[in-house]
Amino acid sequence: MTSLLTNTAAMVALQTLNQINRSLNTTNNRVSTGLRIAQAADSAAYWAIATTTDSDNGALSAVRDALAIGKSTLDVAYSGLESNRDSLQKLKELLVSGRQPGVNRANIQTEVDGLITDMVNKAGAAVINEQNFLEADSTGNTIKAIVASFERSSAGIAISTIDLDIASLIMVDTGATAGILDQTRTIGAAGPQQFANSILSLAGTTISNITDSVDDLALLENIITAVDNALTEVISAQNTVGVNLARAESQETFVAALMDANERAVGALIDANMEEESTKLRALQTQQQLSVESLAIANASAQNVLALFQ
Repeated sequence: MTSLLTNTAAMVALQTLNQINRSLNTTNNRVSTGLRIAQAADSAAYWAIATTTDSDNGALSAVRDALAIGKSTLDVAYSGLESNRDSLQKLKELLVSGRQPGVNRANIQTEVDGLITDMVNKAGAAVINEQNFLEADSTGNTIKAIVASFERSSAGIAISTIDLDIASLIMVDTGATAGILDQTRTIGAAGPQQFANSILSLAGTTISNITDSVDDLALLENIITAVDNALTEVISAQNTVGVNLARAESQETFVAALMDANERAVGALIDANMEEESTKLRALQTQQQLSVESLAIANASAQNVLALFQ
């Protein structure tokens, strides 16, 4: 039956066209944005997971920057220790040469003064980002923390750090006399042969005043022992910095890999399959054209009824 008041075929065709248009709009949005889930309305659960993961990646990016700064700080400290170790080695060699009877110890004293000035200057210059681990106050907070990771769990978030106690790295102590160069070192039994002073005290006339007497030569040997002990401490400090530097480098690699994994996870959740969406777009465009034709045919049925009255 054909009705002039109710065109059922046109209603069905129009509903079909509206549905196709909605699907076409959805597919167009996916093709233009590259996202299958662009907002919470598309899928609340997946959108929330993806947004949280993306936010965590932002925090991990900050961690990566912090690790880069931390590595640079450790690099500077290591370089400063390396330079001071080399100076202490030269100082020890000079003092050993000064043990030879008849040697000109005044000339050795000149070189000793230069090396000590050099070590103090290098310790003071080992600064980056206003951080100096070699010239510091041992009476203050000596624990330096490098942000190493950002972690999320059911219990909440946590920030992990690489902690370095710089107390053993300090060459010149600005708060006390506990640095490698300025601490008092007591070597030998009490008496003229005993050395009871710091490495810094070797500057001035300490070496040039030494004679070939038994007591003075014994004192010189104790000074050499003190310098050798300081050299051992610097080597140990370098080892400490090196271990933490390796940890920072390893953590930096891990954070970069974790960020990549998070990006892949977010992509798997919300990215559109462009091959699938482009194929669907072409199909929907064809369906839209056919639906328009179907609607036109349905609307023309009333004209066919009019012909019966002619």
